[in-house]
Amino acid sequence: MSYDLESNEETLGTVPDLAAIKRNSSHIAPSTSSVDEAVTRASVSVIIPTYTMDRWDYLCECIASAQAQTVQTQEIIVVVDHNPELYARAMRELSGVIVVPNISRQGVSGARNSGVKASCGELIAFLDDDVVASPDWLASLLRHFKNPEVAGAGCHSEGLWESPRPAWVPGEFGWTIGVSYSGMPNTPTAVRNVWTSAMVVKRTSFEMVDGFREDFGKVGNRNLPEDTDLCLRITSAHDKAIWIYDPSTVMLHRVPAGRTTFGYLLSRCFLQGWGKAAMASMDGFSTSTSMERDYTRRILPAGIGRGFAETIRGDIFGAVRSVSIIVALAFTMAGYLWYLLESRRAMHAMGSARGSRSMKKWWLPRA
Repeated sequence: MSYDLESNEETLGTVPDLAAIKRNSSHIAPSTSSVDEAVTRASVSVIIPTYTMDRWDYLCECIASAQAQTVQTQEIIVVVDHNPELYARAMRELSGVIVVPNISRQGVSGARNSGVKASCGELIAFLDDDVVASPDWLASLLRHFKNPEVAGAGCHSEGLWESPRPAWVPGEFGWTIGVSYSGMPNTPTAVRNVWTSAMVVKRTSFEMVDGFREDFGKVGNRNLPEDTDLCLRITSAHDKAIWIYDPSTVMLHRVPAGRTTFGYLLSRCFLQGWGKAAMASMDGFSTSTSMERDYTRRILPAGIGRGFAETIRGDIFGAVRSVSIIVALAFTMAGYLWYLLESRRAMHAMGSARGSRSMKKWWLPRA
């Protein structure tokens, strides 16, 4: 089986976190007859990072969904991120799982790396503690590893809304609240990156790049695109590596009421822009932002036009969604430019400090 992406004709518009390479890629899904073989031969470690007692009930539901998979897992590992009280409760009350502390830098990247170090599966499956995986989540994703070029796979995300979804929220910015967005492929498709909230990756691929950058990623409520960075580095280390997005596989991602405010949307966009600029400085501008540029050129203008058209047809919130897209894009770009400005200031300050030290040495009397 080969993944002949060049045979596809149209490039799919994308967003900052999950970017499809081509549209017509349904042929990449393996035949049903190959599913059982791929599933039964793989050993899978499921890793669930957690950091706050506030999500205890969510964590328990996430664990239950991992335990209810239609395929057997090697182990389920809960990684507690520098929270002794939560760690003690998890050790005391959770059953059927392995509980370990984050032995690395605080944050989700360090927690996931700690989980991988404690695991032994050939495949590593990540779940966020506010996610509920469908029973066939693993079975559906594992089938793609029949192809040796597949490094990892991710799935579709539906919102599990704590309060009704506001009518002003534009579908094109679903990624800001952790759900799939307008314009994503509807068949299994080769993509640039997937989301770590519910993904599977080969251990060999993960270890090839030493896992997540522990100085880059989510800490508490501060989000950065560590999953995109991981996917890019794995693809760079192995030029034949492929990431698969499978929309037939579903996970439910909780959307608290606090994420349904306009202020949250703007703050998330600003930080995403900042994170993309930081990632571009590490991984290169071209690979880090190519899909985002296409998303900005094609998907967002289409969304703006659709919103105004919906207003003409009687949906008063259509224009509000269009304006939301424009403002959210402006905040994303502002975050990107802010990082560039701060980086330039830091470099200037560093250069000035070096110059001062050189001048001081120049004036010192020589022996």
